[in-house]
Amino acid sequence: MQTEAEIELAAFGLRARHIIALTLLRDLGKQNQSDLPATLGMDPTNVVVLLNELEADDLVQRRRSPQDRRRHTVSLTAAGRARLSEIEDLLTGVEQRVLDPLTPAEQHALYALLVRATSSATCAEALDATRACTEA
Repeated sequence: MQTEAEIELAAFGLRARHIIALTLLRDLGKQNQSDLPATLGMDPTNVVVLLNELEADDLVQRRRSPQDRRRHTVSLTAAGRARLSEIEDLLTGVEQRVLDPLTPAEQHALYALLVRATSSATCAEALDATRACTEA
């Protein structure tokens, strides 16, 4: 499924990390740029490159914080919101095509297993360790 999704995303000139950042900004709203590396689990330099790419396509907007002119806030633009919606529709189609050979009961079982696997303490610990590594 990942390979098929990556092929589809290439048509938009985006990769999974772009979609994750756009989704985060949609779901959490405006964010301080300095907080994004820990939230995304990425090196700060890579976050700057990521934001530059998204801003060049008018998908996000960076502004100086009115409270602290040294800080920048990052928000999703209307174009970013529309593009994310298009991509989510596209990825839903990819998911349906990939899972089509499974019965509805098998699909439900797969989702239940994935939820259980990703909510384990091991996954949470791995995420915390990743964040700790990026903050050091």
